[in-house]
Amino acid sequence: MNQQLALAIQLNDEATLEDFHWGENLLLQQHILEKNNKQLLYIWGTTGCGKSHLLQACCQAFQPADAIYLPLNTLKEFGPEVLDGIEGHSLICIDNLDAIIGEADWEEALFHLYNRIRDQETHKLIVSASTPPANIQIRLADLKSRLSWGLVIQLNELHDPHKIDTLQRHAKKRGFELPTSVAQFLINRCARNMHDLHQLLNRLDESSLAAQRKITIPFVKQALNL
Repeated sequence: MNQQLALAIQLNDEATLEDFHWGENLLLQQHILEKNNKQLLYIWGTTGCGKSHLLQACCQAFQPADAIYLPLNTLKEFGPEVLDGIEGHSLICIDNLDAIIGEADWEEALFHLYNRIRDQETHKLIVSASTPPANIQIRLADLKSRLSWGLVIQLNELHDPHKIDTLQRHAKKRGFELPTSVAQFLINRCARNMHDLHQLLNRLDESSLAAQRKITIPFVKQALNL
């Protein structure tokens, strides 16, 4: 179980603040990069807008022993006991809060964790969800109120030019050039969110290496059966 849990919270090495494209999210960028002293931060935004990347990147910016990343959609099967004692970390990033909505034991465990972190004063908690605290369907009223204790910021989805730039930078790290026309084609025909676009790009890279072909629009159509 411990080994499974360790794998569940393992960080993606490619998720760094240097690789994160802030786009129009200037307030959030300022807050994160200037290491604002706000103890509690709640980030919300649509699926695939970059919340998981950002939380993992924040953890990467800390010493490994000082930060912990907790994706609740993955950890839910392990039970709320995974939250016991984690307030000892200087930075705690709780991702995908939506995954445990309506689960009484999880909501209570998070409520107590908020209180323990608040008592630490110098430690920071970042939480991500798909909706702002006022709209989230948390049943435990005391937990819902605590979600609004700190700073609440929306992570806005990138505009297409920023998505293209992000994809091209990702491609360059993998060792190939991604034409702008191909990136735009992927956005128009395949996916809008960055998580799915990155997955598609990785898949195309592997296919192009196997086929010894460049990534062009005709190749994308063939590889993805479009």
